[in-house]
Amino acid sequence: MVDILHQVGVENATPDDAYRALTTIDGLSGWWTENTSGDPSVDGVIHFHFEPGDIDMKVVELSPASRVRWEVVDGPAEWIGTHVDFSLERDGEYTLVRFIHEGWAEPVPFMHHCSTKWGVFMLSLKSLLETGKGAPAPRDQKIDAWN
Repeated sequence: MVDILHQVGVENATPDDAYRALTTIDGLSGWWTENTSGDPSVDGVIHFHFEPGDIDMKVVELSPASRVRWEVVDGPAEWIGTHVDFSLERDGEYTLVRFIHEGWAEPVPFMHHCSTKWGVFMLSLKSLLETGKGAPAPRDQKIDAWN
């Protein structure tokens, strides 16, 4: 198994602020994709719509101001059964957001794309928390033919 790992430091935002951006429909719509719906509570499913297709995440863990964990239940075949995990920690003037998309079977070409896109979206989350404005899909940075 292989994983995608990222970390961003967010200035002047608390772990509570980051947690809200990861656990509310408005927050998620502000940095990942504008077309987000569903139930962001534990055992709920959040629906994320992108032009290439949809991704459904089951919320498996919520620890306020500390951790958010999802399981991919529908979407690209390579994603099904993988987990997305955000951990939050205060470090001086920064809130660290550590991201893992874990459980990929192998590092296929699509994983390379997804790794870069997760980096793009982590910077969108950082921007949302620092400035109030993220760059969610469809306004995100396009990187290749997959989007």
